[in-house]
Amino acid sequence: MEFQLKYITEDIKLSCYEDRLFKTEVVFDHHMLVWFISGETKIIQADQNYLFKAGDIFLIPRNQLATIINYPKDGLPHKSVVMHLSIDRLRGFYAHLNIKPKVSATQRIRSFDKHPLLESCLASLIPYFDLQEKFPEDIASLKITEAISILRTIDKDIDTLLANFEEPHKIELASFMEKNFMFNMPLEKFGYLTGRSLTTFKRDFQGIYNTTPQRWLTQKRLELAHYQLAEKKKKPTEVYLETGFENLSHFSYAFKKQFGLTPTELANRTTSR
Repeated sequence: MEFQLKYITEDIKLSCYEDRLFKTEVVFDHHMLVWFISGETKIIQADQNYLFKAGDIFLIPRNQLATIINYPKDGLPHKSVVMHLSIDRLRGFYAHLNIKPKVSATQRIRSFDKHPLLESCLASLIPYFDLQEKFPEDIASLKITEAISILRTIDKDIDTLLANFEEPHKIELASFMEKNFMFNMPLEKFGYLTGRSLTTFKRDFQGIYNTTPQRWLTQKRLELAHYQLAEKKKKPTEVYLETGFENLSHFSYAFKKQFGLTPTELANRTTSR
């Protein structure tokens, strides 16, 4: 297994992964502008799934729960250029602009296909990853400013996302958890995204569900896994990746303890009907 990250600044990196797949469940602190050089990525969110391939360019909003599965493809590693659009950087960009964006209830992933302006901007970074010298901060700042300017040119609604600097506010807990339980996040993250401290999150959760978050999350994930195996006819290797389990062996152990048979046994029983 070989996973490599090369940073030319703290906000610009080249990632390369050569193993069978790499899965992570994340909430990004910054907006992430991604350009795929090779490989394939599946992104799973509560209300939509995405599949991105070589050449695709997309923007992942900050503070959004997602499961990201990266695959090598056609004998080539999963390789991408990633640019962080941090809140501090965006505040500086928008400081001289008189913009009051409308706040959107949901911030979706935005795909820009293989847009030539964005592709040219991000491809121009490639030579810098092999330089031994420190990448000049003024050039990095210019490249990020260029990317933001291009985004605003090709997506007239992008200010709704980029110029919104608000942090998560306190929201209704049950509806959020019912929508996002499949993401294997620390409880602190669930608390933050619902506008609560960890202590308040646990207290409110206990008051709603009369059980601990850990027990409830495990039960909900197992129920979803059973549904995907029995009704959607998915493979166990697909299901564990999409239902918040750390690995296949942990998933199989918890599933058999709950249902009396392994995911593979249930899948085989379902397909033999």
